[in-house]
Amino acid sequence: MRNRNQQHVTEHSAMQLAHITARPPHLVQALEALAKRADNQAAAQTLLDELSGITVLVAKKFTNERTADGLLDAFHLTVGCISLGISQANIPEDGDAQLSFLLHHGAEYVFQMGFRHIKELSGLPYTAFVSDFDNDPYIQQRDIKVLFTEICRADPIATWQGDEVYKRELLERQKNQRIVSCAKWLRQRHYAGPVRDPDLDAHAVIAIAVIFAIAGDGPIVARARQKDLETLILGMRKTPPDIDAGWDALLKKVPSTYHSVLREFMDEYRNTIVKKILSKTGIKTIITELQNSYAGSETDVDYD
Repeated sequence: MRNRNQQHVTEHSAMQLAHITARPPHLVQALEALAKRADNQAAAQTLLDELSGITVLVAKKFTNERTADGLLDAFHLTVGCISLGISQANIPEDGDAQLSFLLHHGAEYVFQMGFRHIKELSGLPYTAFVSDFDNDPYIQQRDIKVLFTEICRADPIATWQGDEVYKRELLERQKNQRIVSCAKWLRQRHYAGPVRDPDLDAHAVIAIAVIFAIAGDGPIVARARQKDLETLILGMRKTPPDIDAGWDALLKKVPSTYHSVLREFMDEYRNTIVKKILSKTGIKTIITELQNSYAGSETDVDYD
């Protein structure tokens, strides 16, 4: 009996999961609810006119309004973008609720809501490496188009997961933003004065700060020379450090906003590169690994 109950629970959970992951776009769910309503002709005609107008505008800007394939592609993008707007409106995932929201605001407004989410997402860093290249208007527009296409393309007769893709991408980019912000803060407090380089390898900046912090309650190091790394390694091997005390000292200097970012790096490095620094591994080998895998372009290989 117990096994049969467990099987029933498992099957029920699987059905719920399938309903969540294998569902049509939110716009389609709303239209299906509209089809069940009495006297729906006026509302249906209004939505049809709005969807047609939005599709033409999307085709002119993103696909091709002169071909059937271009218009079809634009229609799929329209469906997905409106669905994204609905999904981010904090309303129940219910056809009637989605329809009421759509009719109250209008398809064009909901489309703009979805597109605004795409633009805001594109403004967050795709990686934790920042350069002047990112500020190029052409590159920014290209990134918006890529995200718009990847997230919002939705076939009305197929399942759609654009809102889940958006959610994952948002979390990843927000994480990158926290890493970049932390690295910029560390650069401003670099012991030798703020680092002004427009290019920023945020992972490398934080790696340098965390690795140098094992030496104890010293100044914040956001950029290093090869010679500095060698000196650090030799010093740590001569007098084994209290790693936790050094990291605690760094955390006390840094705003609490960035503590979770720093702790993540500390947890990762404790049994990897820090362990190697304190081992008998050849210094040249460690320097090479630091430059290739950790400190990157934030390390000056010159001695002068």
